[in-house]
Amino acid sequence: MRIHVRSETFRLAEAFTISRGSRTEARVLTVEIEAEGVIGRGECVPYARYGETIESVGAQVEGLTGVDRSNLADLLPPGAARNAVDCALWDLEARQSGRRVWELAGLDPPQPQVTAYTISLGEPEAMRAAAARNAHRPLLKIKLGTPEDMPRLEAVRQGAPAARIIVDANEGWSGEVYADLAPYLVRLGVELVEQPLPAGEDEALAEIERPLPVCADESCHDRASLPALRGRYDMVNIKLDKAGGLTEALALREAARAEGYGIMVGCMVGSSLAMAPAVLLAQGATVTDLDGPLLLAEDRNHPLRYDAAGVHPADAALWG
Repeated sequence: MRIHVRSETFRLAEAFTISRGSRTEARVLTVEIEAEGVIGRGECVPYARYGETIESVGAQVEGLTGVDRSNLADLLPPGAARNAVDCALWDLEARQSGRRVWELAGLDPPQPQVTAYTISLGEPEAMRAAAARNAHRPLLKIKLGTPEDMPRLEAVRQGAPAARIIVDANEGWSGEVYADLAPYLVRLGVELVEQPLPAGEDEALAEIERPLPVCADESCHDRASLPALRGRYDMVNIKLDKAGGLTEALALREAARAEGYGIMVGCMVGSSLAMAPAVLLAQGATVTDLDGPLLLAEDRNHPLRYDAAGVHPADAALWG
């Protein structure tokens, strides 16, 4: 078995901005695992918020030997590196066996999933215009997390009066700000708010009223995160790059459901190769947010298909 890792860059269709900064390209790591002439692929997006860089994650992968899905969790911690390797191992096994990953994992045949489309942070008029351009989409995700969020949200609602809306504050609020904003979010038809308070400083959520569902993102990585979420969150956002791959993400999904959490399946800004395993994870989720390829100006060969039914499961030529 040989492991190859390389950095790749995909141009974004337009600048993407959240409360922590902007970007004009998606930098990803592609992992290829070759065995007996068969190659499996996986993709990850190293995230600075979690102390990851392209270089540090690449070094984690390049040092691996004797890896398979049964021992991967012992060799790498949850995070981007383990995600890319895990997904490459699933893809390799599928190609070696001639079966799809959903069959290998004992899952039902996957169906298209309606996905959110993200409106990045900007001035209110720019966000209103972006919402108007995408008003035909059934679900919009609005990036907020600043001291002046209400004019932005009002502008988005004006631009897309019929769309369902969810909000991602990216850890940008305090407990007091969230409590003040929550009635206005409800009035504007917001269906959930994602990570309003910083991870590690979210204990206030257990003490204040939550008139709309609150979803843990930065506060939820893998199954070990769940005990600290009790009483604070109503949903969890499962991302492959946080959980460390499809294997742990599937286990987290079942554990979270067993504890009564709603499930959101999200993504970093990556290509169709990164989204493909997440489409399997998103089956039956309350909210799917797998719009990464829609934000790109370029994508992989055999990209995922998006249409009125949502994001479709991957062709075997892409992954799995």
